Amino acid sequence: MKHLVWITIAMAATWILWSGHTEPFILFLGGCSIAMVLWIVQRMNIADNETAPTDFGLRPLAYLPYLISEIAKSNIEVAKTVLSPTMPLQRNMVQITSHQKTDIGKVVLANSITLTPGTVTVSCQDDQLLIHALSFVGGEEDLSGDMDRRVSKLEGH
Repeated sequence: MKHLVWITIAMAATWILWSGHTEPFILFLGGCSIAMVLWIVQRMNIADNETAPTDFGLRPLAYLPYLISEIAKSNIEVAKTVLSPTMPLQRNMVQITSHQKTDIGKVVLANSITLTPGTVTVSCQDDQLLIHALSFVGGEEDLSGDMDRRVSKLEGH
C-alpha cells in the first residue's frame, strides 16, 4: 500500500509541475487520470519496491545536486576533449566494483555513470561494472569510488 501512496504522490507532483494548470476542471481530469493509472497498477500487481523505491526516503534530494554537478563537470571535460584540435581521446574500458547492497542501488550507480558524459556502463554483473570511458580522466573518476560511496549513502549504508 505504501508503494501506491508514493506512486500517487510522484504522479500528482509530476503532473502539476509539467502541466502548470490549476483550474479545478483540469485538476479533476488529472486526478481521474492518476486514479485510472493506479487502478491499472494495482490490477497488474506491479506496485513494489522496484516501481516505487520507498527505502530511499528523502536521500535522493541530497544526491541529486551531486549528480548534476558531476554531469556539468563531465560536459565541460568532454567539450574540451572534442573541441581540442588534437582531440586527445584515450578510450578505454574500466572495470569497477560496486559496493551497493540492493539491485536498485547498483542500477542507480550504473545509470549515474552513464548519465555523466564521456562514460557509459556497458555491463553490470554481480558487483562488477564494466565502463567505457572516453578519456582516462573519466576512468580515474569512476575508479575513485566517490560516486560509489555516495550511492551507497543514498541506499542508507
